[in-house]
Amino acid sequence: MKHSNRLFFYLALFFMSGIVISCNQKKTATTSDGQEYTYIQEGTEPPNDGDFIIYHLAVQNSNDSTFISTKDQGMPGYLQYYDSLSKVGFMDEIFINLKKGDSIVLEAPAAKIFEDNIPPFIQQDENIKIQIGVIDVLDEEKTMAYFNDLQLKAQEDEVAKASGQLELEDKVIEEYVKDNNLKGTKTESGLYYIIEKEGTGPAIEEGDQASVHYAGYLLNGQIFDTSIKEVAEANDIYNPQRDEGGGYGPFDLQVGVGQVIPGWDEGLSLLKKGDKAKFIIPSPLAYGSRGAGADIPANSILIFDVEIMDVSKN
Repeated sequence: MKHSNRLFFYLALFFMSGIVISCNQKKTATTSDGQEYTYIQEGTEPPNDGDFIIYHLAVQNSNDSTFISTKDQGMPGYLQYYDSLSKVGFMDEIFINLKKGDSIVLEAPAAKIFEDNIPPFIQQDENIKIQIGVIDVLDEEKTMAYFNDLQLKAQEDEVAKASGQLELEDKVIEEYVKDNNLKGTKTESGLYYIIEKEGTGPAIEEGDQASVHYAGYLLNGQIFDTSIKEVAEANDIYNPQRDEGGGYGPFDLQVGVGQVIPGWDEGLSLLKKGDKAKFIIPSPLAYGSRGAGADIPANSILIFDVEIMDVSKN
């Protein structure tokens, strides 16, 4: 874990948190440049050289709207402490003096906090509130174990959410298949595929190179991408720049190595050269809760019409 000595930006612009603090005790302190901050709770255990200060950070605008929060992201920030750390600004000074159990709050103009990196939605003279709560002070070995446990918990939560989402979407897909008179086959993972035309070429195996024409749709029929120029033109998604760059035409990929979404890797492995097929892919096998840009919202079931133009064996 690398030593960091500049915490104002140490995850502050990328991670978010809401820190619940009590008002039982208030003690004020002042940095060397005159910035005042208040202890909602004061800790008692200072770090030793090499220890990691693990903390949650929340930043609010003048309307008390939180726009930076490590807690909301489920991943606290950390700072490795050394007595020799330099203090460039008041935030450095505050962080370096943190102790286990500290909970502090401060207010300052955005220009003072962010300097030349003020977010575009914040005014220079706007008062910004920062809340910092120290979770723990740990040595390097315990810090590594702490973050490993957090990562494992996050992965377990993601698997549980995906499982629940898959169950919900399976019912939706079943209705879609029935309503559209499709004869689909469901795989163990939840992928549905329909062979619309049988090819005669070699079957696709893991590691093979496949050349694929495709068109991708949302469940409501809205097309979001295609490799076929005529289909793009007919659906008002034609991109001249893509055409100039040779972007229309079969998509070449190595199957089964994670170059594409899991639903594609699995679906292509069920096909052979010359096959035309339809994939109905639940969101956990596609882009999940994150979606993909403006065209593919979170938790979107995707439909792909594919044609295997060629297969090259390794």
